[in-house]
Amino acid sequence: MISLKRNKKGELQKAPGLRTRASSIYTPNQEKDFVISRGKFSDFLTCPRCFYIDRVAGIILPKPPGWALNALTDTLLKDEFDACRSKQEPHRVLIENNLGHIVPFQHDDIDKWRDSLHHGLEARFKDTNIILKGGVDDVWINTKTGELVIADYKSQQSNYEVTQETYFNSPHKDGYKKQLDFYAYLLMEMGFKVSNDSYLYICNAINQNKGFNGKMVFDEILIHYKVDTSYLETEIQNMIDVLNSDEHPKSHESCENCAYANKRSELNL
Repeated sequence: MISLKRNKKGELQKAPGLRTRASSIYTPNQEKDFVISRGKFSDFLTCPRCFYIDRVAGIILPKPPGWALNALTDTLLKDEFDACRSKQEPHRVLIENNLGHIVPFQHDDIDKWRDSLHHGLEARFKDTNIILKGGVDDVWINTKTGELVIADYKSQQSNYEVTQETYFNSPHKDGYKKQLDFYAYLLMEMGFKVSNDSYLYICNAINQNKGFNGKMVFDEILIHYKVDTSYLETEIQNMIDVLNSDEHPKSHESCENCAYANKRSELNL
């Protein structure tokens, strides 16, 4: 996809190619605190070289288009869960899945935790200068155990039935698992008791073959996932080692961004 740089008004701008904000560029072995978002950690896991080029070299990677429809679904779901939060009662999808003992977690910072752009969950990694952040969709609480439950909303369209047994068969769903793992880790580092149980609230658009007629109908499915944080500290340390290295890390052999850059370099373009 070829992308053109535009400002908030939609006007074309010259694409700088390089980052100018000092806080978004890491200098190897710097002592000043540096924020790594959940998304950037995911970039590291996907391709260390692209991550290094972005965070250390300061080269701006092309951005994917926004997902306005997905964002609206998230907003509407948050409104529903906030209504339940104020009453401390389970949401209908929880009741339908025999999870009436789980309710939205009431906390003064819940809106900050869900604000991925300005706040989010936040924890320092051990005694380093790396601050880990991530904007979670929602946090629930198991009223039987007092444990917090990570929840994330996903909007999609599939003509195949969405089931617990088959949902994670697709390779890109591994990213969803790591997302839930990361949020759980942050909450634990923030001192909360966190459940091994987490959930994806899937909104799957249905093809009714009866025309659009100004409406889109969704199936709602709750997918369960047992969080696994056992690998995170090792991978986070690996990420920090890459940040502090003077050598460019190897790219993932399947990285299409790297393949494009390499071939373009070969042609001197």
